[in-house]
Amino acid sequence: MNLSNINWDIENAGTWPVPVKAGIIVVLCALVTGLSFYFDTQQQLADLESQEAKEQELKSSFELKQKKAANLEEYKQQLDEIEKSFGDLLRQLPDKTEVPDLLVDVSQTGLASGLEFELFKPAAEIPKDFYAELPIDIRVIGNYMEFGTFISGLASLPRIVTIHNVKITPRSKDVAGGNKSKMLVMEALVKTYRYLEDGAPQPGQDKKNRRQ
Repeated sequence: MNLSNINWDIENAGTWPVPVKAGIIVVLCALVTGLSFYFDTQQQLADLESQEAKEQELKSSFELKQKKAANLEEYKQQLDEIEKSFGDLLRQLPDKTEVPDLLVDVSQTGLASGLEFELFKPAAEIPKDFYAELPIDIRVIGNYMEFGTFISGLASLPRIVTIHNVKITPRSKDVAGGNKSKMLVMEALVKTYRYLEDGAPQPGQDKKNRRQ
């Protein structure tokens, strides 16, 4: 087949040889397929991939929720236990009327341990979310055993009492006078805690209201 003898005018396409017609049809089909993939199918594949990822995410979310639903009763039981524990701890926080007695308990615990108080200075309350801290600066004289008895006594009080910033040093009088009794001085910050009743004004709030 001599291609130079073919009249390539499109109007005479019907007279073209069959192999030429078949080749042109193949080229046109490939072109149409390529354009269709580029403008349509490629976007559909991207959408499909996105939907598959979303399906996997939904499956994972469903499995997680299914596990939670299966353990719902166990979670409820745990929540009840947490609420009970929280209530027990809350009851260990004194209300405002019990604070003076608690301060006396702290002082009496130190005296019962054999300590001599040089300083017992309650500071201003520090309000928190639902409770207030009541810090007390103390300085006591004694020995290691008495200090240990005192701290153990604080831990055994029915109310929550914590001790911080403990500093133990030799007593200056003993050092200067050559006393071999080895008495020590313990400085510490003792904290007790008071439950803030609902609606109770926090420290400083009344003064602020009066200024207004």
